[in-house]
Amino acid sequence: MLKKIRYSTLIIAGLLASACLFVTCVENEQHQPKAPESQVTEDHYKEFAGSAACAGCHRDIYQNHLKTAHYLTTRHADSSNILGSTTPPQNSFYFNPSVYLAVEKRDSLTYQVEYVNGAEQNRAPLNITVGSGKRGQTFLYWYHDKLLQLPLTYFTELHQWTNSPGFSNRVIFRRPATSRCLECHSTYFRVTSAAGAEPEDFSHTQIVYGVDCEKCHGPAARHVAFHQANPTEKTARFIINPRNFSRAQSLDLCRLCHGGRLSKSKPSFTFQAGDRLANFFALDTTAKSAADLDVHGNQYGKLASSKCFAMSQMTCLSCHSPHENETGKTQLFSQRCMTCHNEQHGTFCKAKDRVGPAIKTNCIDCHMPEERSRSIMVLLQGQNIPTAATMRSHFISIYPDATKAFLNKTRRK
Repeated sequence: MLKKIRYSTLIIAGLLASACLFVTCVENEQHQPKAPESQVTEDHYKEFAGSAACAGCHRDIYQNHLKTAHYLTTRHADSSNILGSTTPPQNSFYFNPSVYLAVEKRDSLTYQVEYVNGAEQNRAPLNITVGSGKRGQTFLYWYHDKLLQLPLTYFTELHQWTNSPGFSNRVIFRRPATSRCLECHSTYFRVTSAAGAEPEDFSHTQIVYGVDCEKCHGPAARHVAFHQANPTEKTARFIINPRNFSRAQSLDLCRLCHGGRLSKSKPSFTFQAGDRLANFFALDTTAKSAADLDVHGNQYGKLASSKCFAMSQMTCLSCHSPHENETGKTQLFSQRCMTCHNEQHGTFCKAKDRVGPAIKTNCIDCHMPEERSRSIMVLLQGQNIPTAATMRSHFISIYPDATKAFLNKTRRK
């Protein structure tokens, strides 16, 4: 049967950042210091309204945000958002001739099922999706009050199931998800186990999926209740407005999940927008060059090493709108580059004559090219050497090879 399987030799162009970040955090959290404080109380969950409550007054922003990778990074798994095939043979991944996993629908649930010599050995349901699905999804399942990661991940670009990043080439059903992982892939999960307990226990119901409105604006139950009771009040009450943040506050909010490996000194989900990150995490202040920073998971570190960052007051929001799905819109990002780099300021690209009209539509491929990650490696079926994920660098600089490739591409058009 194995001979009928076509082993893929394709190279994965990139993975969803958030999905990859999740699997890296699973590994890193094992070595982080224990938080000395008590866990967040049950009452904290009551402070959340849920992003749907925002739609009454902010319908357009809410509708647009539903399409973002942030919002979709965790969801309750069901047939509407699990992208991988459940139809043979596309639903299978072989670890060796006698052991394979199949993704199967059974009644109202979808399962990953391990078969050894044709007989079912283990199975677990897909309870939570991690990743928007643009490039991939990984999955969690409930084991009593613990959350464990499933061994297969779906990669959208290749339309196939494969071994989850960071897993060895064998079937593993007991890899725990931690609160630090979930802190970057959701707005809130209530931890119910004692501080320092591993693996942690979580509430099945006190969850706010996705990086939604309240991740950046703070819990909004009081805000919603006040404005429903006072519909003529135009001043926003009991809510955080990141537009009013200092540069440090704005960067710390993004750095929570895009700042590399952070060792928490306080329990997960206690940091809120506007807080100082150093009060909740032991930050790595060791000076590193951009080349030493992996392209995955430390977009802040890469950006902070850039001349553009050092010579301006730019933040992540200078280029990114958290309310919109802007993935792949290189022309839009390029226009934002040109708010600073333009002919009026004498800072326009020196390659404009060689590039021609394309200079105004794509700064990104030359100055922020995709790079291979050293920390995110995936093992495709039938391969023994892991394949590196590629992601766009946030170190804004001059890349001669990338510029040469871009010029060759534009000349062929």
